[in-house]
Amino acid sequence: MTITKETTMGEMLRYDLGIADVLMQCGMHCVGCPSSIGESLEMACMVHGLDADQVLEAIEGYLEDFHEGYPEK
Repeated sequence: MTITKETTMGEMLRYDLGIADVLMQCGMHCVGCPSSIGESLEMACMVHGLDADQVLEAIEGYLEDFHEGYPEK
């Protein structure tokens, strides 16, 4: 799986729960909120006033460290 700004929060967390820690470190503390599960990363960032590109970069950095061969092709 490749994470993009269009990936929903639920899809990301099903792929790797460790992404929740990355999101919280970026300032997104609603990770467990049921309404956030269907939101795209971009929408969730907009709601929280975060830069989606910066959050995506943090997620990608985490995944590159913990998932050999990320992004998967």
